[in-house]
Amino acid sequence: MSDLEWRAERLLVIGMVHLAPLPGTPLYRADSLDQTITVAVESACALEAGGADGCLIQTVDRLYGVSDDADPARTCAATLISQAVRGATGPDFAIGIQIMRNAVRASLAVAHLCGGSFVRAAVLVGATVSAHGIVTADPLTVMEYRRKIGAERVQVIADVDSMHFRWLGGGREAGEVAHAARGVGASAVAVGHPAPETTLEMVRSVREHAPGLPVVLAGYTNHDNAARLTAAVDGVFVGGCLEDSDGRVDEQAVSRYIEIVRA
Repeated sequence: MSDLEWRAERLLVIGMVHLAPLPGTPLYRADSLDQTITVAVESACALEAGGADGCLIQTVDRLYGVSDDADPARTCAATLISQAVRGATGPDFAIGIQIMRNAVRASLAVAHLCGGSFVRAAVLVGATVSAHGIVTADPLTVMEYRRKIGAERVQVIADVDSMHFRWLGGGREAGEVAHAARGVGASAVAVGHPAPETTLEMVRSVREHAPGLPVVLAGYTNHDNAARLTAAVDGVFVGGCLEDSDGRVDEQAVSRYIEIVRA
């Protein structure tokens, strides 16, 4: 397992590996798992070859429950995919897991067993409204489970203001939520907004309320705005601008992105 190393002098670039609907979900297409594994491995290898530091394997099943739970077949499929990606990439390539919508315990189990180094939690503290209902955090259960399976080494990156999380009822800055997330065990937090100035204000809020806590951009970067946005943070989740029209990661697009943010 490769650990995530948060270093002030080096931005962590984590590319997204988006999965087609998995077994155990309503939109799964019969007999498509082998193809999903192939695409995931190809995408992870393209990210590594292009210079990314790691990948986040994220389910895109499109229909979700709101509890911290995952169908057994779905969890098993995510495990097979993660094992395949781990076997195809080098030991220094970091792998993260996010079983959506908020199956944090299943994500921890897969990461721990497959040599992953982190999970992304859409809702670690508070609650948020989603298209599928209200998603409520249960950090005590999550952290007790992480200890139970011996996965303390697996870091938890928590969304605190992003496309996946907005504090229910409003009234809390990103930094206040980040402070709460660190208090329950988050190793880093993720923020993001379509408006660059709003994103940068979120980053400033986290720096004020939770100094020293690594901040990751949760999407919304591309080859045009990456230089400005990534200069303010410790890491970035990047997906859409690196993918071709079929959803596969394009190695050349990764290389261009890396050149921009490393400049």
